[in-house]
Amino acid sequence: MIPQELIRRTRDGQHLSAAEIREVVHGITHGGWSDAQVSAWAMAVFQRGISREETVALTLAMRDSGTVLDWSGSDQPVLDKHSTGGVGDKVSLVLAPLVAACGGAVPMISGRGLGHTGGTLDKLESIPGYDATPGEAQLRAAVRAAGCAIVGQTAEVAPADRRLYALRDATATVECLPLIVASILSKKLAAGLQGLVMDVKSGSGAFLEDVQPLAQALVEVAAGAGLRCQAVITDMNQVLGRSAGNALEVREAIAMLRGEDVEPRFRDVTLTLSSTLLELGGLDGAAVTEALESGAAAERFARMVAALGGPTDLLERPDDHLPAAPVVRAVPGGDGTVNRIDVRAVGLAVVELGGGRMREDAPVDHAVGLTDVAGLGEPAETLAVVHARDEAAAARAARRLQEAFETG
Repeated sequence: MIPQELIRRTRDGQHLSAAEIREVVHGITHGGWSDAQVSAWAMAVFQRGISREETVALTLAMRDSGTVLDWSGSDQPVLDKHSTGGVGDKVSLVLAPLVAACGGAVPMISGRGLGHTGGTLDKLESIPGYDATPGEAQLRAAVRAAGCAIVGQTAEVAPADRRLYALRDATATVECLPLIVASILSKKLAAGLQGLVMDVKSGSGAFLEDVQPLAQALVEVAAGAGLRCQAVITDMNQVLGRSAGNALEVREAIAMLRGEDVEPRFRDVTLTLSSTLLELGGLDGAAVTEALESGAAAERFARMVAALGGPTDLLERPDDHLPAAPVVRAVPGGDGTVNRIDVRAVGLAVVELGGGRMREDAPVDHAVGLTDVAGLGEPAETLAVVHARDEAAAARAARRLQEAFETG
């Protein structure tokens, strides 16, 4: 099929058949389409949109552009969770071992930080030795050993998505609902899932203002692709938990796994998503509290870390392994309470400290970030504690935080 003709038809609002969508994806994957042609088609989708049926076809074709994992020999439901991105969102670090402890298998393909939001892989790579991009054999071995493995997208998983996303990023077509949905679900379907819970973030720290259409599209397209999926809209008008920054969030997740007191919203969101996911897999959603409090989830986490090359005693001695920043400074607020938080600005403060990427190829400083972040309605005397590489960086972060918090 002639690429120009398929581009023209999408540009003019005409529907493509499933076979024609597969032709588009084949051209993206194998180089039959030039960068200019792929970008033009993406812009046509951005401007005119495509139907639900076309989005399902695109999702399935991108899934099939690479390796699709087969877990048919497993007697456990294969389950996963995806978040649309937040600040301080370390839910995956607890959810994966928690669901595994309750009888699910969780091969979780996660991503790195994007914009002002943190990435699960960046958090895990703060653990010495942890291999976040193992081959398929090591991934399967980790799932057998721990019931879960949190890893990144390899070159074999949905390669069409990798090329298409890079060109969307370069051509201002990232914020396109059908392309967002196909990108998320193609990678999840490639993991061979039977159930998926979507954590769709809403509020000042979310990527999109109106999240209801995204939540609905994800559920409908997943159903069209044969995947049981439920979306839960959660609040991102304040940092989730008390920390933001890679190693600091790993510490907070470990604290929850060890049964220590954590910020209630972090615990509630984690338990809600875990319970919902278990029920999608036909398991007992009420089992999550016991699995957390008994230490069963902590044991699964320790097994996962060891299976992927990390230290065997991380759970017992996190401070011996996780990096720490040399400068730690409290950020004063004022009298009264916290009335409003620009959570996107808080996330950008972490990025500027080095905890995220200014450029795609920039390294991440895993030690820096924030702890003791104040929540809405709480005393404003101390807004957060900054963990920085030097005094100048700490001062810049403090100024940004004081601008991000509205108190009174």
